[in-house]
Amino acid sequence: MGVAAKIAPSMLSSDFANLASEAERMLKFGADWLHMDIMDGHFVPNLTIGAPVIESLRKHTKAYLDCHLMVTNPLDYVEPLAKAGASGFTFHVEVSKDNWQQLIQEIKSKGMKSGVALKPGTPIEEVYPLVESENPVDLVLVMTVEPGFGGQKFMPETMDKVRNLRQKYPSLDIEVDGGLGPSTIDAAASAGANCIVAGSSVFGAPEPSEVISILRNSVEEAQQKS
Repeated sequence: MGVAAKIAPSMLSSDFANLASEAERMLKFGADWLHMDIMDGHFVPNLTIGAPVIESLRKHTKAYLDCHLMVTNPLDYVEPLAKAGASGFTFHVEVSKDNWQQLIQEIKSKGMKSGVALKPGTPIEEVYPLVESENPVDLVLVMTVEPGFGGQKFMPETMDKVRNLRQKYPSLDIEVDGGLGPSTIDAAASAGANCIVAGSSVFGAPEPSEVISILRNSVEEAQQKS
């Protein structure tokens, strides 16, 4: 058995007018984490939520809030998100080449887990130093679509990155995000991903609990085979 399977419904696909009850519903259906997409309208064209929404949701849930920062200046968000109650803080390697050591230190000093994300076009080698440093990230998020929009098609070519990471770092949390659902989960699971972000495939399903269960089973079965 490898690192634990963690299924993280992407709250970007939820009904934002009922965020607290949507979060509760996902946890009842078997979700491990809640994935929160934070976009600044600059690093990606879309603008979504920030610390005030995390703070509001935190009052209604004890869940692990897995925050993915698609922002140009992640350092500016560390303190507000920590105060708001974020559990994990994942920044993009593309905007953090000069200050990632400081960034990881700040995130961890505020009691959050740190993660690094990379876009489909970014070479996987760029995150190796962040996993191998004295103060390493806790998670690597491999984007399986271009960040910024929900509902895109899964890019199977990104699975080579997941495979490389898993071979190099057997006990690392490896997250995949974009186009994940029952038809694409086996490719991600067999490559070695254990944290699965799924938006429309969960929220758009007649039985979200079944989809969450399919995602988890695929990860666990792939780990047993490896």
